[in-house]
Amino acid sequence: MTKLIDLSMEVSKDMVVFPRVAPPIMAMLESWEEFATNIGAAKYGATWLTAHYVVVLGDHVGTHVDSLRHMRSDAPGPDGIPLEYCYGDGVVLDFSDKPVGYGITPEDCEAELKRIGYRLKPLDIVLVKTGASRYNTEMRYLTDHCGMTGESTEWLLDQGIKMVGIDAPTWDRPVKSMFETKQFWPGHLVMLKREYYHLENLANLDAIPRPFGFKVAVFPIKWKGTTAAPVRAVAILDE
Repeated sequence: MTKLIDLSMEVSKDMVVFPRVAPPIMAMLESWEEFATNIGAAKYGATWLTAHYVVVLGDHVGTHVDSLRHMRSDAPGPDGIPLEYCYGDGVVLDFSDKPVGYGITPEDCEAELKRIGYRLKPLDIVLVKTGASRYNTEMRYLTDHCGMTGESTEWLLDQGIKMVGIDAPTWDRPVKSMFETKQFWPGHLVMLKREYYHLENLANLDAIPRPFGFKVAVFPIKWKGTTAAPVRAVAILDE
C-alpha cells in the first residue's frame, strides 16, 4: 500500500509570510449563483454553477522552490528547473535539537547521516528538519529556527545533491541571526556559482516515519521569469 504525506504549508490570507513578502490576496470573483446568472444559464433553471476566485500569490509564499533566477538575473526561473531533480529518494536530516540561530555545518550533516545510517547518493532530495513548522502559524516561526550555512550547502552539493528543502521560512539562519553576525544568506549565495535548488516552508516532516526509504515529489508550477514557484510537496511511502 502506498501512503502519501503532505509536506506543504497551508496558504491563506492570514498566513505567516517572510519579511517583505506580500501575503496572498484571495477574493471571490463570482459566487455559484452569480456565475449562473451572469453567464445566462439561470433563466433556464440552472441557478447554481461554478464559483471563481481571484488569487494574487507571490512566488515566495508558502511552500515553494527557489530557482537560480532568485540570485542571478540572467538565469532561468522555475520553468527551467529540471524535472528529474524534483522527484527522487528522500532523506530527512533532523537538526531540531539545534539552538535558535545556529548555523548547520558540514560536520553536523556527516554526524546526522552517521546517526541514521545513510550515505547520500547523487540526486537524493535532502529535507532539513528544524522543527519550526510545528508553529508556522505563529510569528516566532520567522525567528526561532536554525539554518544552513554556505559550507554545509556546498558540502551537500559535493555529494551530488541538486534539490534540498527546509521546514523553515529560509534555507539560511533567521534574518535576526544574520544581522547579528553580519553574514547574509550564505546558503543562498552558493547559487551564484553552482546549480542547486532549495525548498522553503516545508511542513509535516515529523509525519515521515523514517529518515530514508521513501520518495519525494516537489514539482513547481511552470512559472516563467519569476524567481520561485509554489510547490505541493509530497512524501511517498510504500508500506
